[in-house]
Amino acid sequence: MKSSSPLDNVRIILSHTSHPGNIGATARAMKTMGLTSLHLVNPKSFPDKAADIRAVGAREILDQAQVHANIDEALNNTIIAAAVTARSRGLAHEVYDARQGAQELLNHAQQYPVALVFGAETSGLTTAEVSKCQMTINIPTNPDYSSLNLASAVQLIAYELYMTIPKTKTKQQEFTIRTPAKYDDIEFFYKHLEQVMISSDFLNPAEPKRLMQRMRRLFSRARLEREEVNILRGILTAVEKRWEIKQVAQSDQTD
Repeated sequence: MKSSSPLDNVRIILSHTSHPGNIGATARAMKTMGLTSLHLVNPKSFPDKAADIRAVGAREILDQAQVHANIDEALNNTIIAAAVTARSRGLAHEVYDARQGAQELLNHAQQYPVALVFGAETSGLTTAEVSKCQMTINIPTNPDYSSLNLASAVQLIAYELYMTIPKTKTKQQEFTIRTPAKYDDIEFFYKHLEQVMISSDFLNPAEPKRLMQRMRRLFSRARLEREEVNILRGILTAVEKRWEIKQVAQSDQTD
């Protein structure tokens, strides 16, 4: 999907925002840095007058904002997403600082939709939400006081994105020779993989532990292309068909 500016392909996703004023302040932060695409996952209150007031001259971003029931809807059709979080996580994806993360995202945003995902003000992103992303961005702060207001965090990342634009122009050709897999294609692959692992008794659904989280981390590092996802799903389908033939043969023998 070509765009006049890579910033047009950047989604800002706010998950479970509790204070509508932060949504308005986020819209204002976005507009100052040329971002326009705001997606909200289950906001506590939106539309809301408090959001309108804090948006000041960025009301059009609120008017065009899309509200989703879950993170999967918000990430649909993106090819890479970054979870913005200050907490260290077990089995974390690749971690970038704000500047490095902006460069990585805009390299992909030359042609395809990408996303930055921010969590609720008090609790941040859940482990499940982070696992849906392919990379993590951490904003370096004073270790004695690392708390950032939601809109301030958006403003910092938006600034780094804006300042990175000139550096991405030389990267455009690199990303025209490959077609990254979209979010929903990769999610279908994960579901297919999990089904096969359960059917083969490799994964016990009653005690899944962190196996699928590890698999997500593995394939997130690979930055899968669409053709690669098709190949992997083709392998899984071939395995399933082979099992069906074997089961039929065994059934015929017992009869």
